[in-house]
Amino acid sequence: MLKSKIHRATVTDCDVEYVGSITIDTELMAGADLLTNEQVHVWDVDNGARFVTYVIDGEPGSGAMQVNGAAARLVEPGHKVIVASFAAYEEADLERYAPVVVHVDDDNRPVAIDDRPEVLVA
Repeated sequence: MLKSKIHRATVTDCDVEYVGSITIDTELMAGADLLTNEQVHVWDVDNGARFVTYVIDGEPGSGAMQVNGAAARLVEPGHKVIVASFAAYEEADLERYAPVVVHVDDDNRPVAIDDRPEVLVA
């Protein structure tokens, strides 16, 4: 099931020479319930590229959304991306289940946090 996502974040930088991963502002990580080294799916809204990587800590409050390693060739600074995490739940837990969705502005500052992945906050 979808655990959480950061919706339409702006890629702030790309570093092909870095070993791998995506660097995310730790405040965004906390809002989206993401842990350091957690696997995430990244979807580029601008070009349709999709890849799987893991999260590393970015500076708190920086708005960092930096794609590293080989995946940096799939996106460009300024592109909008969706970063999603998934988890397995027991069937009994699904009655209380709701994903966490962090909507951000163009500077990757949270503007809303809800549990409605289908809603686009303008």
